[in-house]
Amino acid sequence: MTTPFARPLTASLKAALRDTPVVCLLGPRQSGKTTMARALEPRHAYVTFDDAATLDFARTDPTGFVAALPPRVILDEIQRVPELLRTIKLAVDRDRSPGRFVLTGSANLLLLPRLGDSLAGRVEVIPLQPLTAAERSRAPGRFLASLLAGRLKPSIVATAPRAPLALAQQVVTGGFPEAVARTPTRARSWHREYLRTLIERDIRDVARVRDTGAVGRLVELLALRTAELLRVASVGTDLGLRRETVEHYIEVCERLYLVRRLQPWHRNHAKRLIKAPKVHIVDSGLASTLTGITAADWSTQRSRFGHLVESFVVQQLIAQAGWTDPDLRFWHYRDKDQVEVDLVITRGRQTWAVEVKSSLTATPVDGQGLRRLAQQCGPDYQGGVLLFAGDSAFTLGDKKNFAMPLSRLWEM
Repeated sequence: MTTPFARPLTASLKAALRDTPVVCLLGPRQSGKTTMARALEPRHAYVTFDDAATLDFARTDPTGFVAALPPRVILDEIQRVPELLRTIKLAVDRDRSPGRFVLTGSANLLLLPRLGDSLAGRVEVIPLQPLTAAERSRAPGRFLASLLAGRLKPSIVATAPRAPLALAQQVVTGGFPEAVARTPTRARSWHREYLRTLIERDIRDVARVRDTGAVGRLVELLALRTAELLRVASVGTDLGLRRETVEHYIEVCERLYLVRRLQPWHRNHAKRLIKAPKVHIVDSGLASTLTGITAADWSTQRSRFGHLVESFVVQQLIAQAGWTDPDLRFWHYRDKDQVEVDLVITRGRQTWAVEVKSSLTATPVDGQGLRRLAQQCGPDYQGGVLLFAGDSAFTLGDKKNFAMPLSRLWEM
């Protein structure tokens, strides 16, 4: 029997349960929320709104439903009963004991306007991402912490050669626990069924959508364009949809944790920066399935695989932020000279940069984006790293920027 994966985010969940009456664990469906909540709080009663009778009771009589609950309870898939949150708020106002309610949701409640203020001041939201490569490797996942602390140095990197196909397999597998446990062929079947279920069932929990099939086609198109600038008008033309419809469908996909928009970094004085966001499929395994990419395509479809690797790295670092520093913000950088940085990380005015390259070689020239961003930031620039598929590490011409193997994301 496979040993369950340790989730570093467990410490954050435990801390929240000690002083907050409502803790909400949000993340994609099948990312491990229920497993994590039930393992952490085995004495809590468990109620799921995937059960039709329970769902009907909660919707028709939310007051009676909450009154009938035991003192401590896990409520699974809370996005299916938004009307329940106001009743939970009233119950918490009468008894603010910490850890009373553990909610899990497969839709981002923070992006649903009707739910935004329901539990303000009474809830702590903890985002749970699919498994990172570090978690899958049963490693601590300290790469981001080391970057923030300025501890990334070439001298700490092992020089053992890496097999490109092993790196590629990390990317095409993704992080959903069910897919990770399967063979590549069976994982692709799981990914297709996963998307079908979200499109056919879960969309109605978060939005009114007339043509769910169009949302599915949109996700497939965005998978082909992952890690590219989002051109809504172009997407609309390709799908035969109005711009407003495309915007709405993208918002729906964000709510369901299928895609994320990475907004452009800018300072007010930076007039020549591109203002369009980048779009990323959240899970690189799902993106690989939708585009038909396998690990064997690493060398034959370099451009498309390079985009998948970039989305993979973005997801790894955003997930690591959950247990490293939840207040970090993430952006991309690109100017009108086509100089770019794939991921910009900020904490206040402090700024770090990550560039991604899927090739086996890298040179100081590849650090051009890092140096340009450093010029824009001045003293606020804390450092940057170029991650590539090789096995060496070296400085990029200064003391703040380094090139390092992609494998450090899960080996550090």
